[in-house]
Amino acid sequence: MARALLSALGGLRAHQEWIDVIGNNLANASTPGFKSSRALFSSILAQTLREGSPPSNTLGGSNPVQIGLGTTMRMVDRDVSQGTLNFTGRTFDLAMRGEGFFAVTDGLRSLYTRVGTFGLDADSNMVDLRTGFRVLDGTGKSFKIDTNASVPPKPTTQVMLAGNLPANVGGPISEVLSTTNPLYEGQPANTLGTAVAAGGAFTGLTPSTTYSMSITMNGSTAQSVSVTSDATGQILMSDVVNEINSTVPNVVAQDVGGQLQLTSTLTGDASTILVTPSQTGNDLVSVLGLSTSLKVGSQSVATSSTSINSLPANTKDYVAGDVLQISGVDADGTVVDADFVFGTGVGQNGTTIGELVAFVGAQYPQSTVEFDAATGEISVTSNTPGESDMALVVTDAPTNTGAANWAANSFAVETQGTGPDTFQTSIQVYDQAGVGHVVNFTLERIDGKNWSMKTSLTGAGDTVLSGGAATISFGDDGNILGIGNSSVTVQFDGQSPQTFALSFAGDSASQGVTQFGGANSLVADFQDGYPAGSLANLSVNNDGSITGFYSNGQTFDLGQFGIASFPNVLGLSDVGDGFYAETGNSGQLRLGSADFAGVGEVVGGALEESNVITAEEFVRLIQAQRGFQANARIISIQDQMLEEAVNIV
Repeated sequence: MARALLSALGGLRAHQEWIDVIGNNLANASTPGFKSSRALFSSILAQTLREGSPPSNTLGGSNPVQIGLGTTMRMVDRDVSQGTLNFTGRTFDLAMRGEGFFAVTDGLRSLYTRVGTFGLDADSNMVDLRTGFRVLDGTGKSFKIDTNASVPPKPTTQVMLAGNLPANVGGPISEVLSTTNPLYEGQPANTLGTAVAAGGAFTGLTPSTTYSMSITMNGSTAQSVSVTSDATGQILMSDVVNEINSTVPNVVAQDVGGQLQLTSTLTGDASTILVTPSQTGNDLVSVLGLSTSLKVGSQSVATSSTSINSLPANTKDYVAGDVLQISGVDADGTVVDADFVFGTGVGQNGTTIGELVAFVGAQYPQSTVEFDAATGEISVTSNTPGESDMALVVTDAPTNTGAANWAANSFAVETQGTGPDTFQTSIQVYDQAGVGHVVNFTLERIDGKNWSMKTSLTGAGDTVLSGGAATISFGDDGNILGIGNSSVTVQFDGQSPQTFALSFAGDSASQGVTQFGGANSLVADFQDGYPAGSLANLSVNNDGSITGFYSNGQTFDLGQFGIASFPNVLGLSDVGDGFYAETGNSGQLRLGSADFAGVGEVVGGALEESNVITAEEFVRLIQAQRGFQANARIISIQDQMLEEAVNIV
């Protein structure tokens, strides 16, 4: 009976200890970095009532008969699995993702923790904010972060250019002016009556009767024409001609072998004649034998021998001595102002398109003036490639007899002049005092595979002393030939001379300046100087290093958290406050940076949560409670049995 009581007592004690472990887990469910524990039971050595015996010739063997003496809690170990990361956003709240511990010292010994609630004290020491313990770096020493230190300026010693210069040649191109519309040689619309005026008169008409018709010229308003027969019933051809010429504008009426001919003063497609019969019955159209269908002039591309008066734009024929005023600007910017005198006499310049073109060409010595007989266009091409302000305008002198609509054949830029392909990029460099200066690099195409580069400064008093000019050559594959390096010596205002290297090749040919097909992307993308700066921000990297970001754009490593690891993490001793200490069974300490030899990485701005799973702990709590109840029940039953034994007496 004593065995049952002692076994039940051991069971009660073991389950009570298990409940203690569960209670501790639940109490620390919200403790950052806490690792839950579990209780492991083991049975106590059993009492042997009979040893086992081997088989004999007549009997079989028998197993030993043993009665256990209860249980005990043999071990409590930790679950070191990763806890959930809670991102706080605070720079020096740190967590480990994976294996490893942060190392601190209390002044006497080193301790290790997964809870990275760190910060700086008054002396800029990195400390654990909960305890004031100093944090150790990868060498096992405490460290400081100097937040007040500034970065001195660094003068520029190297500038690197990168990007693409287009392989397609885009310039230089000469500027070209041309007429906005082709020049045509026009023929006027005309119509010829079929009736013949015998002896200069149309006879057989009703005496003293008015005969009428309408003439519409060039699409304008119809004009009425009326002629009255004499007492003998005839109309003189001269009366008809005079009446039409005096009444209807833009038409010429004339007697051609006794027949009336009407001719438009305009030429080309805009020249039309439409004759309409009288509505009164006394029809002059029938008397003259004129067609009532629309007559239209014709036109064809002009030639150099085409008369200026034959242009459809001519509204009234020029006469000898009329002046065409030529004004404009030549390719070199020279102002042109000259008079083309119409006619073939002494002091007159001609009457044809070819003679006009030759005259204009003489006024534009820096350009080539040509007439294209295939297209009917006059062009003015600059003899020098590049952009220019060329212009050409032809107008009539106010005193002219003739006139033309030169606005319909005005000159406009057909091809915009451009210089050689030129691209520019700029970068700010720094002198010895950290003052910024803008440097410009201008690259101009020499030919298909070579470019020249010039360096210039924009600041007042800044001067390029030497260098800065280079020739960049490319191979057939578009990669730069040779090293592609140069240097430039400058003197910034108030400073001593300063030299910096220019690099076009980068780390490899295709990383520097190239000449491939495509658009320009050249840029000065790197220089190694910077002005003075102060600390603006801090961050912790995955390897535990601390990076300082300065106001001048520079970054520097300011320190590093040491990360400890052990062969047997379960061998560490929990000394409270989330700290662990080495023991004889934790193995050799390895202290260094994170992210090495199986060690995890540091996560900045986060804390590791407890890995306690509350639901599992409550299930274990039920198990422990039931186990405790069962052992208590054994003691109760054993007590009843003892009572019965006593009552037997």
